[in-house]
Amino acid sequence: MIMSMGSGVTDGGRTRPAVCLRAVAPPKWSDGWPRSGHLPHLVIVAKVVIELKRVIATLAVALVGVATLTSPSAAAGIAPYEPTHTGPRVVSSLAALASATVTEGQVKEVAPEGVITYPSVTSCLTVTVRLRGGGLVGAHASLFQVPGELRSDEILDALKQLVGERPVAAIEVRGAVGAWHPSYFVKALESYGEGEQAPIPEGPDFNGIAQAVSRGLGLPRGLVTVEDVPDGDQIIR
Repeated sequence: MIMSMGSGVTDGGRTRPAVCLRAVAPPKWSDGWPRSGHLPHLVIVAKVVIELKRVIATLAVALVGVATLTSPSAAAGIAPYEPTHTGPRVVSSLAALASATVTEGQVKEVAPEGVITYPSVTSCLTVTVRLRGGGLVGAHASLFQVPGELRSDEILDALKQLVGERPVAAIEVRGAVGAWHPSYFVKALESYGEGEQAPIPEGPDFNGIAQAVSRGLGLPRGLVTVEDVPDGDQIIR
């Protein structure tokens, strides 16, 4: 209801303003919703829930290469990247055992006829070097760095150092091939600063990964084989 002031009326020589009360109809709704666009609280809550689900799905996709990750070097401004691990995650050939468990970001060696176990390989790649003398040297490359362990762009160099000058019979790469871009062995996802776009794999690139491993180890491409395998433990004999 709206109150309005009229021109006034005369009362004993005095003029009093005329007051007019006018009823105004409430705003019309169409199909139960206000025309003004103000949605009921339940609709707003539903929209928020849908948006949260979308964000969660996007974060899940990021596990296989969504970009714009902030690296330690980006956080430090122009400071160069310094490995966060406090000690080498490499087991020397002098300590080669009959069996070894190689977790993400680690490099280890087993003696001839030994066994290497790579546990819970999901988004990772494993690189096993078969020595002509019978031993195995294995690296567990992680798509994202495990705190205190080697990054994906450090793992091949560590593997190369452990193999040394010993003759190599074969190099076997196994794991989630479709989740890896060959460049991850050269520049880890963590090294991309805010606003930078990391390359995203468009599908399994067997040859590209084989070439990246060959170059990283300084060994012939013909020695390298690449195999996409299901998630789970890998046991190499």
